[in-house]
Amino acid sequence: MPSRGGRVNKPVRLLPDGPDRWRIEPAGAMRVPGVVFASETLLPQVAEDEALQQVVNVASLPGIVEASYAMPDVHWGYGFPIGGVAATDVEDGGVVSPGGVGFDISCGVRLLLSPLEVSGIRPRIGALMDELAARVPRGLGAGGVWHLASERDLTAVLLGGVRRAVAEGLGTEDDLERCEDRGAVSDAEPESVSERARARGLHQVGSLGSGNHFLEVQVVDKVLDHVVAAAFGLHEDQVCVMIHCGSRGLGHQICSDHVRVMLAAMGRFDIDVPDPQLACAPVYSSEGRAYLGAMAAAANYGRANRQALSVAVREAFAEVMGTTKLDLLYDVSHNLAKLEQHDLAGKRHLLCVHRKGATRALPPGHPDLPEDLRPVGQPVLVPGSMGTASHVLVGVSPGGAFASTCHGAGRIMSRHAATRQVKGSVLRQQLEDEGIAVRAKSDRGLAEEAPFAYKDVDEVVATCERAGLARRVARLRPLGVVKG
Repeated sequence: MPSRGGRVNKPVRLLPDGPDRWRIEPAGAMRVPGVVFASETLLPQVAEDEALQQVVNVASLPGIVEASYAMPDVHWGYGFPIGGVAATDVEDGGVVSPGGVGFDISCGVRLLLSPLEVSGIRPRIGALMDELAARVPRGLGAGGVWHLASERDLTAVLLGGVRRAVAEGLGTEDDLERCEDRGAVSDAEPESVSERARARGLHQVGSLGSGNHFLEVQVVDKVLDHVVAAAFGLHEDQVCVMIHCGSRGLGHQICSDHVRVMLAAMGRFDIDVPDPQLACAPVYSSEGRAYLGAMAAAANYGRANRQALSVAVREAFAEVMGTTKLDLLYDVSHNLAKLEQHDLAGKRHLLCVHRKGATRALPPGHPDLPEDLRPVGQPVLVPGSMGTASHVLVGVSPGGAFASTCHGAGRIMSRHAATRQVKGSVLRQQLEDEGIAVRAKSDRGLAEEAPFAYKDVDEVVATCERAGLARRVARLRPLGVVKG
């Protein structure tokens, strides 16, 4: 097949390897097999996407162990496929690759749970969406809920993440308990963040951005696991708010900066990769440590960004619905590399686990979970495409792919192609006719995110369950959406 870079790649052969699981046998420069999670329904979409060649390419990274994994929502990305998971052995020359995290470092999702039921919110949904749209900065460029006064304030955010936000009055201690890593990655290095990246991030804390990022008012449409749902505080007809965004321009610039550095350094480490977008460096090298430190700083920024937006949501609910009680179920990133201990052949190894468009899914009993969630497992938040369902899953034991699962529906059509299929104004009316109040910055941006441009998220999460990656807990239906 012709690649996006103009090369001609051989067709990638998939062999059945278990329930909704397919294997790509190692060949050429591959150090490990490829493993693709996909149902028979999703497989044609996966097979037609050049992401499979990227799964093959990732399998050639120095130090990679077990497999180059692809989740059911996999699609083409920068270097790594979106929906890709790969771990490298740090003590065996394992590398870190910015392409394995992506440009939107710590892009992630949080879910806020309200005491309201759908019957109480329907008469006020238009006013509520107007208030949210007025309070939430979105689209390209500057503007954020949290106005940082100085570079020193930004450094504090890069180091402290949600912890800094709460210390400044933007949230509560309860919010911290329900954030991945309790709101902040400990090994952030603001000194590894360039001046350009800092300038791009200074005035964007508490903003949605554009593309597929959104803020959505939802209702719990169906509970599939009543025991876990009760532990999570979920019940049918309950109103929730889902926030999906990341580290904005700061994260994008960090990725660009460190890809350039690693491209220049690979020769010194005698590293050869099949795609320059897989630029990488050993985790223990100065280049690897600098990237991980900058990436951690961006992760803290992304989490603080979602925390600041939560404050705006609570204020909007107070103004229109008379309540500020929106409790955080969980906040989790789906674009990150983490140093984690995992068992390989019966021995513990320190691995650099890349999850790009993939969500960590910790099983019950894991020590990294909040104490009250430890008996049931980690909440996994899976946003659907605009106008379709989102899902709450839970991590399971033993899980797979280094305790990872999907992150969303997964694109099957480019943004440009989507805009050729439908006008934003037409799509807006269709969604309104379905009872979904839409507040979008532009009609073009709306058309780019048309539901038909994505895979069926219900099938994606069902595939994850059948493959043993996570279990479905609840299905959420949209009532209103704010888009960039």
